[in-house]
Amino acid sequence: MPSTHNAEKPWDTGDVDKWKIEPFKPEDNAGGTFTEESRFSTLLPKYREAYIKGCWKFVTQTLAKHGIGCELDLTEGSMSVWTTRKTWDPAAILNARDLLKLLARSVPAPKAVEIFHDDIAADIIKIRNLVGNKDRFVKRRQRILGPNGSTLKALELLTETYILVQGNTVAVMGPYKGLKQVRRIVEDTMANIHPIYSIKELMIKKELAADPQLADQSWDRFLPNFKKKAQSKRRVPHKVTDKTTKTYTPFPPAQEKSKVDLQIESGEYFLGKQAKERKIKEEREAKMKEKMEEKRKDRLSDYVAPEEDGEKKKKKKRKREEGEEKEKKKKRKSTDADADSD
Repeated sequence: MPSTHNAEKPWDTGDVDKWKIEPFKPEDNAGGTFTEESRFSTLLPKYREAYIKGCWKFVTQTLAKHGIGCELDLTEGSMSVWTTRKTWDPAAILNARDLLKLLARSVPAPKAVEIFHDDIAADIIKIRNLVGNKDRFVKRRQRILGPNGSTLKALELLTETYILVQGNTVAVMGPYKGLKQVRRIVEDTMANIHPIYSIKELMIKKELAADPQLADQSWDRFLPNFKKKAQSKRRVPHKVTDKTTKTYTPFPPAQEKSKVDLQIESGEYFLGKQAKERKIKEEREAKMKEKMEEKRKDRLSDYVAPEEDGEKKKKKKRKREEGEEKEKKKKRKSTDADADSD
């Protein structure tokens, strides 16, 4: 937007991008060399020592272009960077500090050196203290990756960032807007909100941003509104007693007998130590005998012959023969009765 000031500014036209960050060059440093030395150090894990030792020459050459000194101390397990007389960019030491953090969090060196670009920043998101239970933490961290890394790839494409989930942290590289979106999505995921909802919202916003007619309108009517299901946190007992069937009595229930009272009633309380041990041993042996008897019956049940159908057939045949004999007797009686009538 052109300036509304009355003074003529021929360089201030509508096509000028006032938010564009111009690259900082050595000739832009009018102050000269720095008066004080700035130094940053970062510890590195044991499993990263071999990789960093192999790529440290490449890191040294990259830092030397910006006039930054560096040192790798494997005895203490630390990396250090500092400004030198050749440093001309004041922000280079801060980018070098972020470079060490990214290397320590398993970001590949060729990707980590892109932090020196003016439009790229870095963010290390600590996620371990967001969830107390370790099993729950592992499951929610896996949601950020998704099946075969599909969720992570979708987040990288939509936010235009580089994301690396490693251990208890999430390393992100990209523009400031993308870093802000990724941090919000990661924190929501660890708070038990699935990242697929944020991915769907980002996809819709990306399509709406391409339409110039909707630039000055509210996008709330297009965005999905996911309602939270408020689940009751009241503990439901395992056994719910129905109080409607019981008759009301103003008196409290009788006090339950303690373990000592039950022992006094059974007489076990007055037994000696040896007698108690003998009784416990007898009870244990009785239970063992019962279990052994049950197992023996189970084993013998495999050898019991199944019932055959021959007996049923014999009974049916016998019943059929008895029925035929009764019919013959009835016929004889009927023939005898006819003969007597004649």
